[in-house]
Amino acid sequence: MTDFDPTAHHMVPQQRWFENFVLGERFILPSRTMTEAIFLAFQAASGDNHPVHYDVEYCRARGMPHMLAHGFQVVIQTAAGAGMFPHMVEESLKGFLEQSSRFLHPVFVGDTLYAALEVDEVTPQRSTGVIGLRSTVHNQKGELVMDGRQRYLLRRRPD
Repeated sequence: MTDFDPTAHHMVPQQRWFENFVLGERFILPSRTMTEAIFLAFQAASGDNHPVHYDVEYCRARGMPHMLAHGFQVVIQTAAGAGMFPHMVEESLKGFLEQSSRFLHPVFVGDTLYAALEVDEVTPQRSTGVIGLRSTVHNQKGELVMDGRQRYLLRRRPD
């Protein structure tokens, strides 16, 4: 019989520290098709009750093919927790510093979104460092629908 070791239960076997990240490194996040159920769940969670986000006839009367996704509904597709990054930095992560985004094309019910994070900043400090991640979301047509950035404070490898 093997001894139980809870410390062995990690998604990523090797912990990463600030020094382990390089410019251009990419973290692909799972794709997701924007269903009516996702729109409903987002509306309930956000409290945003504008009809452009939940009334398809309202949208069609204004020339849209279906309900329009809220910007934050698109941004959350880049949540680092959907991928491997937070598992890699379980011991080194000190904080999520900031997030920004630009919305370039509309997202409607039925669109499939493909998000990715790419290291675009590696700024060392004395005992920590800042890792910047460019966040992108493309739709099924290959259009870049959102472009943004996230920044994280990580510990340097202990001596």
